Amino acid sequence: MLVRWIRSPDLGVLGQGMRYVIAGGTVMCVYLTTTLLLSDVARTPFQVALAVGFVTALVVHFTLQRFFVWVHHEEFAIPIHHQLGRYLTLALIQYGTTALGTDLLPRAMGVPTIVVYLGIMIMWVMTNFLLYRYRIFHAEELPAGTD
Repeated sequence: MLVRWIRSPDLGVLGQGMRYVIAGGTVMCVYLTTTLLLSDVARTPFQVALAVGFVTALVVHFTLQRFFVWVHHEEFAIPIHHQLGRYLTLALIQYGTTALGTDLLPRAMGVPTIVVYLGIMIMWVMTNFLLYRYRIFHAEELPAGTD
């Protein structure tokens, strides 16, 4: 079965990368769909719809990262409440640097905001993969000689 194969910890970093992309696409769809349904169909004010969409996307994203993307044979090195704390801290840093960068850099660099935004997003996608893999959702290291 395809899902079992994709979830296999034996795929290593390739599997993690594939699952990371799948999770990211899923979260993007959840975020857009939630925000647009609330704003366009339910006639919720856009800023409220955006906030609800963002929080919904964060919940789905964290859940997929923990239970789908970073599957491994070992236990997680840190408990879920510490993972959540690190995850939310990183999300706030990402939001802050994105907001600040898209406010200041377009004028300073003489480029459209979308160019800066896309550059920042590419940087964060790569950075998050590494931080999730090594600092948030990493496996507990087994003592040498044990499997």
